[in-house]
Amino acid sequence: MKRIFSGIQPSGNLTLGNYLGAIKNWIPLQKEGEALFCIVDLHAITIPQDPIMLKSRTLEVAATYLACGIDPQKSLIFVQSHVSQHAELAWILSCLTPLGWLNRMTQFKDKAGKQREQAALGLYSYPVLQAADILVYQTTHVPVGEDQKQHLELARDIAGAFNRAYNCNFFILPEPQILGIAPRVMSLRDGTKKMSKSDPSDLSRINMMDSDEEINQKIRKAKTDPEPLPGNVGELATRPEAQNLVTIYAALAECSVEKVLQEFKGSLFSAFKPKLAELMISILGPIREETKKWLQDKVELETILRVGQQQATAKASSTLKDVHRLIGFLQ
Repeated sequence: MKRIFSGIQPSGNLTLGNYLGAIKNWIPLQKEGEALFCIVDLHAITIPQDPIMLKSRTLEVAATYLACGIDPQKSLIFVQSHVSQHAELAWILSCLTPLGWLNRMTQFKDKAGKQREQAALGLYSYPVLQAADILVYQTTHVPVGEDQKQHLELARDIAGAFNRAYNCNFFILPEPQILGIAPRVMSLRDGTKKMSKSDPSDLSRINMMDSDEEINQKIRKAKTDPEPLPGNVGELATRPEAQNLVTIYAALAECSVEKVLQEFKGSLFSAFKPKLAELMISILGPIREETKKWLQDKVELETILRVGQQQATAKASSTLKDVHRLIGFLQ
């Protein structure tokens, strides 16, 4: 049976990148098999978080999942820290993961920067927790962005290491699913950098809770170049900011980049940007309002998370029981 797992950190405001690169692509996956969608708060604390904001943002991510179309009747929605088996399996797997594998992880180098010696152990080892998130449910498929593919490859390596260490074929090696037209949405201020919740400039991103006016303003101020839009993808590839905006339009309109270029070939950005903002508002506006409705009914929201926790815990406990047996822990 196909089992799908993915999650998002509640470490900041969800962005258009989270929607187009992840949540939007999860919706059809609910028909393909058993789907588990997590709010990965244990990953969020690899960098300092305000406790009140972390709790608030965790609920906001859950509400956004629901507003976007994740159906709790078809999928499990739950909070990572509510299922303790994630952390337990992460410790077990860390005892089988060579330091050399973690040293190859580019995201630690990017996030730690020049402060590598002062970085927390969790920031260094969180790819092992990410592997545990996936393996604890015997996940078969993981929808990932291009920047997370390296971590999924590590999860496969760790699963193989466990299977070899205990002479078994226990853990499934999960397969990546890179979905959607815009698996990686770039910054509105720099088309060579990923749109990020942590970017100091709010103008670099579209937040899922932005007002219509804020969306209009950010698209209007988005960095572009003075040339009109080209007629083919090859020319677009040499213009990162133009490519980013056209790709966002295509993803929102659910059409190809080629079709967008056919429609807007020769147009200046002064004509293209209002159309992009209008399309974006027509899609994100209703999601924003639906998210607000869910956040006003926190009792129902927490009930959904509790049901998800109970079902996820049952699945994870079954995996851990078998892991304990294979390792030789006293039952």
